Amino acid sequence: CCSSLAAGRSIPPLPFLSSRAKDLKTRLGILLHKPELGHRIRTSTLHPFVFSRDSSREVLEWRESFDQLLKSKSGVTAFHTFLKTEFSEENLDFWLACEDFKKTRSKTKLASKANRIFEEFVQSEAPREVNIDHETREITRKNLSGATSACFNEAQAKTRTLMEKDSYPRFLKSASYQDMTKQVTSRGISKRSLDSPEHL
Repeated sequence: CCSSLAAGRSIPPLPFLSSRAKDLKTRLGILLHKPELGHRIRTSTLHPFVFSRDSSREVLEWRESFDQLLKSKSGVTAFHTFLKTEFSEENLDFWLACEDFKKTRSKTKLASKANRIFEEFVQSEAPREVNIDHETREITRKNLSGATSACFNEAQAKTRTLMEKDSYPRFLKSASYQDMTKQVTSRGISKRSLDSPEHL
């Protein structure tokens, strides 16, 4: 009778939810590879992670400061993968788009890129809106009228601070990062600073 009861009461099956999640992930993946944003984040699987001597050293350096993490290509990839699990990767994507934007030399490209970045990340109800206050949003909007390489500086700084104080500490405590540090130490590649207390 239990089986007939179970059959009679239709509960949304878990595969339905997972298929929606996959669909969302696919859409996010398409957005991540938009060429106009100037960055292609490598989102290949975080595990298994193949470590060289240099990359292993970097893994341990990521916890020294947020700057150390952002300087490392593999660090940015690992952090981005973590942010995807929290559905907040738009913060890092915006920061990276701003870094790329600041390297733009052409005045024409500067203006068009500025508008695309603003529409994608900054304007109210943007597809991938970052969490910044109204005042910063309006300052950035006004900056677009005479776009320079510095027009996103304030919004970028706010987003960076948010990641550093909020997402970065959670990344360091995450199972994925802890597993990576264990891989490094178990291979005996680098034991530097392993006995020092976590700054968290």
